[in-house]
Amino acid sequence: MGRNISTEEGSPIPPRDRDITFERSTNFLVPYNRANVNRCRCPQCPVQDDSQCAQDKFKSSKQLMENLPEGEVPDPEDFPGVYCSEGEATCSDLDPDRKCICGSCEVWKEYDLKDANPNNHFCHNGRAT
Repeated sequence: MGRNISTEEGSPIPPRDRDITFERSTNFLVPYNRANVNRCRCPQCPVQDDSQCAQDKFKSSKQLMENLPEGEVPDPEDFPGVYCSEGEATCSDLDPDRKCICGSCEVWKEYDLKDANPNNHFCHNGRAT
């Protein structure tokens, strides 16, 4: 349903909102947290406009966010965004040929992702490293 990042301190597997990763010893540049979920522009991105999968996830995650206690975030698989943190979209009906709006996102700006690799289309290219 959601993750309570404040209570995951003692878990044997560190949560994703820390500066570590489980893959290829790559550091996360962008934490997956409530503030970044709230500021994320991915749900408004033209790449996802015609994606029924992304639109359904956005509607259900919006409802879920209203009911989650403070400090919790939806599971990344349930939220169509913050791909700069979590990596490629699970929806297969996105259109990566459409113009992406990553550069206009406050999360993108805060973490200075212009120099990241990749630096846009995270939904298609994977998380920023």
